[in-house]
Amino acid sequence: MTRTPPGGLPPERARLVSALRELRAGTGLSLAALAAKTTFSKSSWERYLNGRTLPPSRAVRELCRLAGEPEGRCLALWELAESEWSGRAAPSRTDPPAVSRGEGGAGGGRGAPLAIIASVCALAAGGLAVALVLLVGQSTDGRTSTTPSAAPSPRCRGAACEGRSPMRMQCGTDPRTLASHRTAGGAQLELRYSAGCGAGWARMWSTRIGDRLELTSADGGRPHAVEITDGVAAQSYVYTPMTEAHPGTTIRACFRPVTGKSHECFEARV
Repeated sequence: MTRTPPGGLPPERARLVSALRELRAGTGLSLAALAAKTTFSKSSWERYLNGRTLPPSRAVRELCRLAGEPEGRCLALWELAESEWSGRAAPSRTDPPAVSRGEGGAGGGRGAPLAIIASVCALAAGGLAVALVLLVGQSTDGRTSTTPSAAPSPRCRGAACEGRSPMRMQCGTDPRTLASHRTAGGAQLELRYSAGCGAGWARMWSTRIGDRLELTSADGGRPHAVEITDGVAAQSYVYTPMTEAHPGTTIRACFRPVTGKSHECFEARV
């Protein structure tokens, strides 16, 4: 039921729902298991992941924790969705912004939604400690707080992970960030590695429709790539398929912007 595309939802809520579904897929948890590991019930998670109800920010934090992902971006998406839900946001266009994502790049300044995301990320970074202190001891849906559980076991290892999704194979629950890169256009890139899966991948965010990210391994594995196909993906983390990697392996990512400008590459050694 929760895999139904978030069509018909307001754009900001659709972006949040898409991000939450990707995080949940990365945990490998059923709705019942998700409820058991958080302070929210199974029915609540079903409503949140279907977009019928806006989740509280604490639910977003707990899901990020289980998926092993930073909270800042999802909290920014939550703030946009909450503003839209409460009527505080300015009217939003369904189409994604067509302006450049970078400072001083072609196409002029940033779109209004991206400016809000940047502001919210800054607030989240500055106020996170206070927020966590305020949340200690609180419960939601009448449930008591639970302690973090062990991460789910990977579903593949080494060559068996080649070309597969790091989220669906549960390789993204405790990864290492090998290297980060910010492109001239403002897109954010990372090379990631899971020792448990023996595989690496790349991810991107703050992108534009048509941007493409390619991953190769110095060990000679076949290349893998992913492309931004819609506005929801442009506002979310997007991952390349994995390539087998071991200590000493060098993996390389190349970003090819839709603008046709020169591609940008960076690499890291496991």
